[in-house]
Amino acid sequence: MKEILVDSNIILDIVTEDPNWFDWSADKLTEYAELTTLNINPIIYGEVSIGFEKIEELETILPINVFHRLDLPWEAAFLAGKCFVQYRQKGGSKRSSLPDFYIGAHAAITNMILLTRDVNRYRTYFPTLELIVPES
Repeated sequence: MKEILVDSNIILDIVTEDPNWFDWSADKLTEYAELTTLNINPIIYGEVSIGFEKIEELETILPINVFHRLDLPWEAAFLAGKCFVQYRQKGGSKRSSLPDFYIGAHAAITNMILLTRDVNRYRTYFPTLELIVPES
């Protein structure tokens, strides 16, 4: 099985004990941790870090033996920029590159599966990206 890039929303569902998504996200992480490598990148790490005072607390939530840390490839940054231009041309209102574009581009460039709940943006801007998402 391909390796998986875990989107920050999945981790945050568990950390915040989200009443709607905790079970689904926890089940998927458990399931895929037994089958393949779970990866995060600096963007995901940064998004999850917002709720923590100390890096040691975050490291407890994201143990390195569970979440392999990957650098963001330069090619992914380029692709993220191109997708962001498309987003703006379609009327998107954000002025800076969104983390989702970096995350999607990273998974696409490195041929990983993306575990996420943010279906629409990834399917729109990364149509060939393999996703693990909640069923409609």
